[in-house]
Amino acid sequence: MSMSFFERYLSVWVVLCIIGGILLGKVAPDFAGTLDGIAIRVNDAPVVSIPIAICLFFMMYPIMVKIDFHEVISAGKALKPVGLTLFINWAIKPFTMYAIASFFLGSLFLSLIGPDAVDLVKFPLGAELLVGDTYGAGRVVLVDGIKMLEVPLWRSYLAGCILLGIAPCTAMVLVWGYLSKGNDGHTLVMVAINSLIMLVLFGFLGGFLLGAGKLPVPWQALLLSIGIYVALPLLAGYASRKWIIRVKGKQWFEESFLGFLTPVTITALLVTLVLLFSFKGEIIVQKPLTILWIAIPLFVQTLIVFALGYGLSRLLGLSYRDAAPTAMIGASNHFEIAIATAAMLYGLSSGAALATVVGVLIEVPLMLMLVKFCLRTQNWFPNTSPG
Repeated sequence: MSMSFFERYLSVWVVLCIIGGILLGKVAPDFAGTLDGIAIRVNDAPVVSIPIAICLFFMMYPIMVKIDFHEVISAGKALKPVGLTLFINWAIKPFTMYAIASFFLGSLFLSLIGPDAVDLVKFPLGAELLVGDTYGAGRVVLVDGIKMLEVPLWRSYLAGCILLGIAPCTAMVLVWGYLSKGNDGHTLVMVAINSLIMLVLFGFLGGFLLGAGKLPVPWQALLLSIGIYVALPLLAGYASRKWIIRVKGKQWFEESFLGFLTPVTITALLVTLVLLFSFKGEIIVQKPLTILWIAIPLFVQTLIVFALGYGLSRLLGLSYRDAAPTAMIGASNHFEIAIATAAMLYGLSSGAALATVVGVLIEVPLMLMLVKFCLRTQNWFPNTSPG
């Protein structure tokens, strides 16, 4: 497995999407808003943007169809690497992300972001609030006849970081594990297990940490997001994978079908990014360093979680082939589900959605750097892992 042309230059495509989105926002400022407005509504408030939901589904499905859940059976054969990976992914990473992002965005960079800067996010689904009421750190306001929540801008960015922190990677990590000459079997096992755990812990941890950050926690929307962007693609992927392999064979599935789907994922992601940046282009033009303020805590978080995973792997006596993917899975994020959830909970035009996109921007170059580090330090580890 190697990186496709699209995957290798993902950061370049994201930069081009920033430029394309800004230009779209200038040339056709109402285009993205019109698409976002074609939505399923509850009490006259848009809940699910249909065009964006279609885009995001096609971003998620190709990832889910790659997962072989039979690999979960192999988990019992490698308790230490599996246990360590789960510990880092679900007991450490979400909380370090919250702490690091809160420190940088809410303290160190607050004067640069603007202590009085606000963001307009979706009105929490199911909440019965009047205009002027407070909800967490936000206040209900009326915009063009629609209730919205006005929250501090830095907290909106924090929400995006939190969503990245609670979503362990289940797609690109297969590439990172392969490039670092890690144990592909361990990577596949963890992709399958994390995908199943996400059905439960993504919502629980997301609700807890967003609430701790005084951010709106629209539980109905959060559960709906998990249903649409995790459960539905997961079920569709499992069923279609099983059917295609039965009809066409595993070789055709892996060599032809999956090869066709990779550009679909990237294309859906890039279309979503263009629409997002058409909303946020004005902010980026006015404050171009905004992306940097968000990128720095994400960069620090990635390095800390990677170092923790790699260091604990060495301490526990794991082999290099198990240590590399253990550290990679913890360090990388499932940015697709983070973007989808941010769009569902807070809106495509929110600072939360922008923060998740910054995660995409830095992911590829940073993870390639860590791959090179792993390859240079293989001699730190024994040849085999204990059971």
